[in-house]
Amino acid sequence: MKRIMNFKTVFAAAFTLFLLVSCSDDDNGPGVIIEPDPTIVDLAIATPDLSNLVAALQEAGLVSTLEGAGPYTVFAPTNDAFAAFLNENGFASVADIPDDVLTQVLLNHVVSGTNLSSSLSTTYISSSSTAGVDGKPLSLFVDTSDGVKINGASVVTPDIEASNGVVHIVDQVIGLPNIVDHALNNGALTELVGALTADGNTTFTDLLSSTDEVFTVFAPVNDGFTAFDNPAGNDINNILSNHVIVGSALAAADLSNSYANTAATNEDGDFLSIYVNTDDGVTLNGTSSVAIADIVATNGIIHAVDMVIDLPTVVTFATADSENFSTLAAALTADGQPDFVATLSTPWGTAPAPFTVFAPVDGAFAELASIPEGDALTAVLQHHVIAGANIVSGDLSDGLTSPATLEGDALTFTEAGDSFTITDGAGNSGINIAVANVQAINGVVHAIDKVLIPDTSN
Repeated sequence: MKRIMNFKTVFAAAFTLFLLVSCSDDDNGPGVIIEPDPTIVDLAIATPDLSNLVAALQEAGLVSTLEGAGPYTVFAPTNDAFAAFLNENGFASVADIPDDVLTQVLLNHVVSGTNLSSSLSTTYISSSSTAGVDGKPLSLFVDTSDGVKINGASVVTPDIEASNGVVHIVDQVIGLPNIVDHALNNGALTELVGALTADGNTTFTDLLSSTDEVFTVFAPVNDGFTAFDNPAGNDINNILSNHVIVGSALAAADLSNSYANTAATNEDGDFLSIYVNTDDGVTLNGTSSVAIADIVATNGIIHAVDMVIDLPTVVTFATADSENFSTLAAALTADGQPDFVATLSTPWGTAPAPFTVFAPVDGAFAELASIPEGDALTAVLQHHVIAGANIVSGDLSDGLTSPATLEGDALTFTEAGDSFTITDGAGNSGINIAVANVQAINGVVHAIDKVLIPDTSN
């Protein structure tokens, strides 16, 4: 069986010998005096099994950095680890690696501060590499469930202390992780990985490994997948797509109460919307909360969430966006009203879905002298819904008259700059579309700034 070396013993013996030889006198006078407290670089030079690391640091011009005051925590790959990395990537030596890539790979092994193994816990930390999306520091996943692993690389010798930090020797070179790499390294995301790759599916792994786009991914943890029973029977691949925003890498600080489009689509191929609320942490579509934010990869940012985000219906946004639609949600569920929630949750292709909903914001209801009740409220609410059509803003034109609303009266649209105003059944005009094209799986919602009033004379 291959003998495992005690690297601490090797370090101590080699460095002591180095000091004795260097400090001994000869015929020409006293030898060079070496500082008794070795730096991280001194320790690496004194260890034969880190010679490839030393060569890489020299090639990248990082020796002086790791001789600095720090303190630093360095996860130092062995020679075998470097040899495997070079072979896997088609390089004959570290000199063949482009300097910018080599620099970022090496910095991905360096963390600020002195982090002894006893102080490490299962969590994400930031490396010194700025190869993350938009120049952000890359995230490293520390897993202490069985020893210590850093993005899947095992610490084989921990806690070699230097004057400017600490070294942990690892058995792999820690590459620059994309979104898929992070998912594979975190044991709490195994259900997600299984779903992404079920039946040999490579669509998601190909997409989320791409360097041509950037992504924001809301990644459900295992408990979230276990609790999800897909009540609407939606396509699982479309559900997974509903967790991905393409074209933007949004950190938690970039998020606000707003809508974004995901990679999921409806029957017409329109991208579905997702509602982000940041009033108390980050919540998606009113149900799923961000548990771990800002996991930075080379091609995007992951936020781990506690629940699977199902495909939204038009009702989802009315209930999730309480900042704008709390009065509307209360009206839809008021005593004596038809079961609007059940109706507006009808799947696409089943009458009367899909729907186009013109949703009055709270301020619109506040402008009314009083909110109607009973049958009058029913008529008003029905006047905001067109059944059997998913009418997005691109379908509108100047002078267009809509199909009849559920109440029976039509709406008329007038071009106003880059948008359109609405004239309701009672002839009230100049009603503005405040937010257009909030897309659900069974229809589309447009937020409007006034309540639509039907023609009560007919």
